[in-house]
Amino acid sequence: MFADWPLLSLTVWLPILGGIAVLLSGDKGDASGVRRLALIISIATFVLSLGLYTGFDITTSDMQFVEKATWISSFNINYHFGVDGLSMPLIILTTFTTILVILAAWESIQKNVAQYLAAFLIMEGLMVGVFAALDAIFFYVFWEGMLVPMFILIGVWGGERRVYATIKFFIYTFIGSVFMLVALIYMYMKGGSFAILDLHVLKLGLDEQLLIFFAFLMAFAVKVPMWPVHTWLPDAHVEAPTGGSVILAAIMLKIGGYGFLRFTLPITPDASSTLDWLIILMSLVAVVYIGFVALAQKDMKKLVAYSSIAHMGFVTLGMFVVFQIWDNPANTDHSGAALAVEGAMIQMISHGFISGAMFLMIGVLYDRMHTREIGAYGGVVHTMPVFAAFAVFFAMSNAGLPGTSGFVGEFMVIIASFKANFWYAFLGATTLILGAAYTLWMVKRVFYGEIANDNVRQLKDINAREFAIMSILAIAVLALGLWPAPVIDVLHASVENLLLHISVSKL
Repeated sequence: MFADWPLLSLTVWLPILGGIAVLLSGDKGDASGVRRLALIISIATFVLSLGLYTGFDITTSDMQFVEKATWISSFNINYHFGVDGLSMPLIILTTFTTILVILAAWESIQKNVAQYLAAFLIMEGLMVGVFAALDAIFFYVFWEGMLVPMFILIGVWGGERRVYATIKFFIYTFIGSVFMLVALIYMYMKGGSFAILDLHVLKLGLDEQLLIFFAFLMAFAVKVPMWPVHTWLPDAHVEAPTGGSVILAAIMLKIGGYGFLRFTLPITPDASSTLDWLIILMSLVAVVYIGFVALAQKDMKKLVAYSSIAHMGFVTLGMFVVFQIWDNPANTDHSGAALAVEGAMIQMISHGFISGAMFLMIGVLYDRMHTREIGAYGGVVHTMPVFAAFAVFFAMSNAGLPGTSGFVGEFMVIIASFKANFWYAFLGATTLILGAAYTLWMVKRVFYGEIANDNVRQLKDINAREFAIMSILAIAVLALGLWPAPVIDVLHASVENLLLHISVSKL
């Protein structure tokens, strides 16, 4: 159906132009028309993105749905889009999540509705652009551009400390991005091209690779975020409106992981191999230490934010444990390398579903009681039994319950880590204990026991719209947990090609 359509351009520009149209439409009177327009645009974008999946050839690692036109000829900068198995699932995750965010804001956002929804639509297009861009400067424009709508969302619709949170968010992410830009310009001066696939085959010495590696690390580690540059995330989550927290956790963190796969590993394979221990250490600290930090939280949003940092540690662990799998003399067939990277990708997609659901649940409670403090709740199951059932399900998914998507990616990375070093797998597996500890700690105090106070006693269960949102996410979590093969099949050729490129390109 979509074979001859410029699907990537449509998926990028429809939400951006639609967001501008929503913004211009205003909401001086009844905002229902604005909400419907935003929802229609988001659904149309999602349908278009599904064309990437239905028309995708899983047998090749080549870029597909490629679009290319000259943009700035004097610097060889091109309007260049394309997707492979690494980027296409993340684009669909982005368009899927945006629909839920718009639905979630249907009643909770009553002021400046057009501006709020427009910001999400514009940010959706910019995030899709990041995943689809095949020109490094094109990538950088989208990368920086998506910060602006999020900055506005937190700054305008955020909590009491929103100014502090927005400034911290912007400074961390912007400074890291500047180092990436310097690295891209250096490689252009050396190779004469900003095409990402050309940068993959650029011959660089080890010293050059090390400098470029650290430049990329500054950008991508902040975005993931990795320990110790993670401190902006809990503040941003706590102060952001519910939709902003969902997009931050479900999509924006994944852009850092995607950056490692698209830039760091293929462009600097020797530096990545030399410094794999550093990334593995940072990843394991995130898994273990941040898990303990989550245990100490009294704010539900902060707890889930720290949980996100711990779970994203599996993503970077899976990506960089590959080199130690190859270097382990006991692992003669090098099996496990593809399993590690595919596990990291599955973890990113799964975390998008689960973290989005967790923040939406917290948003449901906050809309009713205007507090995120765990101590303000207790016995919610008695007044909101349907909601409590969804909450417990997503909490168990967050803890890595087998049969849910939260188990699949972590299990794949743990198994792969065994092939590199027992202690990597052992420390990584502690997340199953810590995740259960802090998640069940929150569930017990919020949902079980006697009704804590009159505010909880007066709570009303979720409505049809909220039930639909939770049901869709629950289906996604179960589907990926019980049958991950359709996603793994999409990933496999691109992952194998990436690993082949890295092994051949090493000095």
